[in-house]
Amino acid sequence: MEILFEYHDVATSERLEAHAKEKLETLLIRFDFVVRADVFFKTENTTSDQTGKICGIRLSAPGPRLFSESSFDNFYDAVSKTVSELSRQLEKRKDKMKTY
Repeated sequence: MEILFEYHDVATSERLEAHAKEKLETLLIRFDFVVRADVFFKTENTTSDQTGKICGIRLSAPGPRLFSESSFDNFYDAVSKTVSELSRQLEKRKDKMKTY
């Protein structure tokens, strides 16, 4: 699986990329039909202290692309939440792909 990272108003971080790769590898093990992942990191000015660091992940797999995005006070929590949401979407996709 190819993983591409994009940063918008955020400094590049190898540690953050390693964390995202680790989380995405768990998806690759369970769902081998995923071809590519685009990971987006961006910041947003918000009035809440619990949001503002946004992680969005777009997965290329058979059928329409899957996308999820979450906002937390740090990127690590945002990545974890986004990957868990994508896992749920991939489970649904896998159930539809089963042949009987």
